[in-house]
Amino acid sequence: MSLFLKIHILLLFFTAATHTLHAQLTVTGTVFDSQKRNYVENVRVESTSGKFTRTDTMGNYKIAVTENDSLTFIYQNKPTQKFAVKEIPNLMQFDLSLGVTVKSGYRVLKEVVIYARSYREDSMENRQTYADAYNFRNPTIRTSISPSGAVGADVNEIINMFRFKRNKRLRAFQARLEQQEQDYYVSYRFNKNFVRRITQLQGAELDTFMVRYLPTYEFAIMADEITFNKYILHSSYTYKIELLKQQIPEAKKEN
Repeated sequence: MSLFLKIHILLLFFTAATHTLHAQLTVTGTVFDSQKRNYVENVRVESTSGKFTRTDTMGNYKIAVTENDSLTFIYQNKPTQKFAVKEIPNLMQFDLSLGVTVKSGYRVLKEVVIYARSYREDSMENRQTYADAYNFRNPTIRTSISPSGAVGADVNEIINMFRFKRNKRLRAFQARLEQQEQDYYVSYRFNKNFVRRITQLQGAELDTFMVRYLPTYEFAIMADEITFNKYILHSSYTYKIELLKQQIPEAKKEN
């Protein structure tokens, strides 16, 4: 085999590999109406590469895309603006609220609102609101500089050293805020809509699964997207096997 032919084959291989990698991207999400309470069914989701899908009865959709694609949402022949895949922050949960009311027999799409706030935005706002508690540290002897430039002991720190109830209360409040922030982060990643799409569980079974397989904060903060999704999927297999085992004795009793 000539050198030229080998190089040509390698180029074809890398081109095919690159194309395959681009085709592996998937965007999933849920479409809601303007009230953000009702699911919008039968919304056509199109990519600029030519692929399309429709939302189901729960407003959920799933579509394969490339990183250079853009998505458009079409309802009753009224398209939204295009959303570039590169600019979507979370491909696994790209939820939209359409400016329509499902129950009113709307005529046109007035606007499209991406309403989901990120965990980082909420966390930063919470830390700003309770900055005194988050930044609390045990008082100790520290130096301070007076307006005249003189250096001396910080009187307020000395006073605070003996405000035992106040210090205990602030430490407890700080710990509670940090725990709430961790709980919220776990709920942000392990949310019901996301888990439902992966496990296909519904109703009481989904509620039980959400409680029984709630991940720890340490796992949620350390796991990448693939690892986290595998945890949910494998846990659902275990859970469904348990449900089947529970149904077998009941079926025998009925017989």
